Amino acid sequence: MMKNFYGSIVFAIIAVVLAAVLGFSQSGEMGLALQFAFLALVLGVMETSLSLDNAVVNASILKDMSPVWQRRFVTWGILIAVFGMRIVFPILIVSVSAWVSPWEATRIALVDQARYEDIVTGAHIGISGFGGAFLMLVGLTFFFDSNREHHWLRFIEAPLASFAKVPYSPYIATLIIVGALSFMVEGGEQRSFLTAAVCGIIAFFAVQKIGDLAGGEEDAAGKVVRSGLGAFIYLEFLDASFSFDGVIGAFAITNNIVLIALGLGIGAMFVRSMTIALVRGGHLAEFRFLEPGAFYAIIALSVIMLLSIRIETPEIVTGLIGACIIGVSLYASIRHKKLFPEEYAEDGDAEVILPTGSIVAGAHSS
Repeated sequence: MMKNFYGSIVFAIIAVVLAAVLGFSQSGEMGLALQFAFLALVLGVMETSLSLDNAVVNASILKDMSPVWQRRFVTWGILIAVFGMRIVFPILIVSVSAWVSPWEATRIALVDQARYEDIVTGAHIGISGFGGAFLMLVGLTFFFDSNREHHWLRFIEAPLASFAKVPYSPYIATLIIVGALSFMVEGGEQRSFLTAAVCGIIAFFAVQKIGDLAGGEEDAAGKVVRSGLGAFIYLEFLDASFSFDGVIGAFAITNNIVLIALGLGIGAMFVRSMTIALVRGGHLAEFRFLEPGAFYAIIALSVIMLLSIRIETPEIVTGLIGACIIGVSLYASIRHKKLFPEEYAEDGDAEVILPTGSIVAGAHSS
């Protein structure tokens, strides 16, 4: 299992060294070099803790993708995650918010860091609306599903599954939630919040439709494998939504865009490694309630993002909430397997029941 993390460990070492070089180049002092190296590690830990649920959800989608698209997610996806979301995305926010060219936005990010921080944090209302609405749809779409065979908290999930009978029920519920929360702000902020939230809903709908149009392929067993392209685009949008609060929260630590990119890049790498470990180790099948736990954490994060238009929640609290939900679901999964081992194996063979209900012979964790 540890071999899945070798690349992330190497990347983290390189990123920390580069952070130290950056600090030394700015001052010529070892003190600032060590401080920058430490801050890069702090940012990496923060991003990893905030994204535990992201790793589980990624794994639940990645396990159904073809090997080719799995490799592309690991290679192309990490480039998009580190370079695109941690560097390009904040610069685009500055470009749009300040009505300047991307080149001028890049200059501001590198030279006028205080102004860069003010612009990015000033766009918080829109970022919260877009990311919160998108993540809310991700969570509700999972629970508004009448075909799910296994439930963790049945008293909650069974009633939610009944909403699947209503066409576009996740969209309707999200619109109601967003509309109600919009009354927490007024005037221009309310318009910005609603516009961004609607854009997040449209983005989710578009990504889902791309997946539907791309279709799927049957494997050797006749099982339909989720479309590679559609799932890949969905995963990248999902990663983008998760990275919003990480990018904003990073300014509580530093406003140096290069240092932020290095630190958050460490976290992004470890999230990818956790995703791969979950897929290759078969842990989603072995720990049955880990997946619904991750989607509960996603809904919690979306609520925090949406409420952040008026109520500020410290990043450490956000991370702890997600980690606690994942931890409880992991404990519940282990306990369930001990109490009902017959549901996970037949005739002594290590057969595992997937969350879909299908059985994979010889599956095991490593």
